[in-house]
Amino acid sequence: MYADRVLSGMRPTGSLHLGHYHGVLKNWLKLQHEYECLFFVADWHALTTHYDNPLSLEEHTWQMVIDWLAAGVDPNRATLFIQSQVIEHAELHLLLSMMTPLGWLERVPTYKDQQEKLTDKDLSTYGFLGYPLLQSADILIYRANQVPVGEDQVPHIEFSREIARRFNHLYGKEPGYEEKAEAAVKKLGGKKAKLYSELRNRYQEQGDEEALESARAILGEAQNLSLGDKERLYGHLEGGGKMILTEPEALLTEASKMPGLDGQKMSKSYHNTIALREDPETVSKKIRTMPTDPARVRRTDAGNPDKCPVWQFHQVYSNDEVKSWVTQGCTSAGIGCIECKQPVIEAVLRELAPIQERARAYTEEPDLVRNIVADGCEKARDLARETMRDVREAMGLNYG
Repeated sequence: MYADRVLSGMRPTGSLHLGHYHGVLKNWLKLQHEYECLFFVADWHALTTHYDNPLSLEEHTWQMVIDWLAAGVDPNRATLFIQSQVIEHAELHLLLSMMTPLGWLERVPTYKDQQEKLTDKDLSTYGFLGYPLLQSADILIYRANQVPVGEDQVPHIEFSREIARRFNHLYGKEPGYEEKAEAAVKKLGGKKAKLYSELRNRYQEQGDEEALESARAILGEAQNLSLGDKERLYGHLEGGGKMILTEPEALLTEASKMPGLDGQKMSKSYHNTIALREDPETVSKKIRTMPTDPARVRRTDAGNPDKCPVWQFHQVYSNDEVKSWVTQGCTSAGIGCIECKQPVIEAVLRELAPIQERARAYTEEPDLVRNIVADGCEKARDLARETMRDVREAMGLNYG
């Protein structure tokens, strides 16, 4: 059983390209072996900026999930689901919106940033202003404590931490809290319950940080406690109320080093991508026609690799020997641009071959994908319902 839970999502943009693979998917493949992972299609998030064109959402969603599976995301190791199919996300988002100060949303860096970039869209909408809060609900509803993000997304995780803190402060004193905490301690079993209580006393009476860490470790390893009981005991340790919502940590990931065909960032909006399921002939043609150092007008002109987009591909795909051959050959006009591109073509096709092979099984049997996602949605719902039971109870909404 993993002590840490990772949550990560992607907006459905249709088929994925090498930029997605190097920037997100390769990291997911690593994380699924180290943590309990939940990966989701953020279809509601897509509507915050593309609310006027929802018709392609469904097709884009299925194509993207096929690419996840083809890249090697393993449904036996990770839970794959669609955000809109777990309606508890919307309920938590609504309840959190009751206590979220407007100023917190307006100061999220990407709010003004995106409005300035996407000038062709009317983004003065309630949904767009509230999307960081929906993102927080996505994370907090699964009590995910690790969220893989790039540098630019760290403020969103900090925002989620503040929301969790504010919620716990306002609603953490649940009725009968002490009795419930004591009952949860007993579930640890005689020996561990005694040790937990001793460590708790040491921390609360003497401020012993080591005792706090040891007690947290006991809870981290306890497999017979529900998440609700675990959070109750984490709060009980520090003398507070129940930590109903877990404060997530940012799990920093490196930015994708995958350039586009023109040397800019690989992006559909720049029309400079290589899709994961693009046929080999098209891939070869795209790389063969890539722009090169403008100084190499003729085959006999010497060039500079640093001024050539193809060199950036060599940085990703070629070993030192090939890179040395390119540098030497380009700067001396010893090799032509077509020769220089050949090792890149071969390396990209080698990387795509197993992905495309795996994709075939899913494109030929769409029900396979639908069943994987249906199972994932069911697992996600179970976790989300458990959190929502605690949230409703804490907010006095548990009628019955």
